[in-house]
Amino acid sequence: MAAPILRGVRKLLKYMDFATVPRRHRHKKKWAATEPKFPAVRLALQNFDMTYSMQFGDLWPSIRVSLLSEQKYGALVNNFAACDHVSAKLEQLNARDFVNGTISHWELEPESGQSGAPSPASWACSPNLHCFTFARGDVGRFPPARLGSLGVMDYYLMDAASLLPVLALGVQPGDIVLDLCAAPGGKTLALLQTGCCRNLAANDLSTSRTGRLQKVLHSYVPQEIKDGNQVRVTSWDGRKWGELEGDTYDRVLVDVPCTTDRHSLHEEENNIFQRSRKKERQMLPMLQVQLLAAGLLATKPGGHVVYSTCSLSQLQNEYVVQGTIELLANQYSIEVQVEDLAHFRRLFMDTFFFFPSCRVGELVIPNLMANFGPMYFCKMRRLT
Repeated sequence: MAAPILRGVRKLLKYMDFATVPRRHRHKKKWAATEPKFPAVRLALQNFDMTYSMQFGDLWPSIRVSLLSEQKYGALVNNFAACDHVSAKLEQLNARDFVNGTISHWELEPESGQSGAPSPASWACSPNLHCFTFARGDVGRFPPARLGSLGVMDYYLMDAASLLPVLALGVQPGDIVLDLCAAPGGKTLALLQTGCCRNLAANDLSTSRTGRLQKVLHSYVPQEIKDGNQVRVTSWDGRKWGELEGDTYDRVLVDVPCTTDRHSLHEEENNIFQRSRKKERQMLPMLQVQLLAAGLLATKPGGHVVYSTCSLSQLQNEYVVQGTIELLANQYSIEVQVEDLAHFRRLFMDTFFFFPSCRVGELVIPNLMANFGPMYFCKMRRLT
C-alpha cells in the first residue's frame, strides 16, 4: 500500500513551505555561543501570519488574537461515574450541556421543511454524550476533576470542539470502532461514553502517548470494562492498518498528527515548529494522507470514517481529504463519498464559530466569544 500512496501524494508536497522565514528575519550563524535564539512559538506565529492571512483574509486578525488568548474548555461527563450528580453540580456553575440541550431542542423543533420526515442516517450523532460549556462570552473555568464516589473521575476537561468529530462519527449500538491515532485519549474516552462500541481499538504509534492514554482509561473507566476485551490499546504504525485489519470496522476515527496550531503558539516543548523538526513538519500532509487512506481501507464497505485535525491549514484539511479520495479511486478502485455536515454546523452554531467556506468538511475557528478550536472534521462513507 505504501508505494502507491507515496506516489499519489507527492504533488501535495510541492505546494508546501511550512517553515519559510522572511529574509528580514533571517540571521547568519557566527558563533554557536552567541547565536540568537528563535523560539518555535515565534516561528509558528510568523508562519501562520503568512499562510492564514491569505487563507482567511479579514477573518485572520480575530482568529489570531483568539489563538493567542486563553482557550475555553468543556467538561465531558463521565457516564461511568454518578453522572446525574455530576451534571447537577456542573449546572450549578451555570454551565449547560451543549450536546443534549441542542439535540433535544432540534428534535422538538425540526428545521422548516423537515417536519415529520425521517433524518438521513448520516445526520445521526453518537449518543449518550454530555459535555458542559459556559455561555458565549463567559470566561468562567471548571474546577479540576475529582475522584467520584464510584472510584472514577467525575468529568474530563477538553476543548469542547474536540467532541465534534466523535459526535459526527455517529456510532451506533454494536459497532466495531477504531480510533487510529488515539492518544492522549479524550476522543477514545468519548467513544466509550457512548456505550455503543462492541469493540474499540485504540491505537497510537508513540508508546509514550499510549501511556498517557492508558492513564486516562485507568482514571475514568471501570476495571470490568477494560477487562472485558471491549477496549484494545496498541502502538502499531497506523499507516499499515489497512493491511493489518482491512474491511473490518463499522466506524473509524482518524484524528491525525498535525501542526496543533494553538499548542504551537503557546508551548516550546514538543513544538513541531522547532528547527530540528522542519522535515517532519513538511511531511505532515503525506503522513496524514497515508493515515486516512489506511483508515478507509480498514473500514467495511458502507462504513463511516471521520478525519480530524486541530489545525486551520487547508493543506492538512481539505487537500488531504480530497487527495486521499482521489488516491483510493485511482489505486484501489474504492469509491468514497463525503457526507454533508451542513446540518451539523447549524445544530451547534450557538456554541461554536464555524468557518463558512470549507470545500469539504467543517472547521471550528477560534473566537474570543467562544474560544474553542481550531477543529477540522470531515465525515466520509466508504461505498465500495
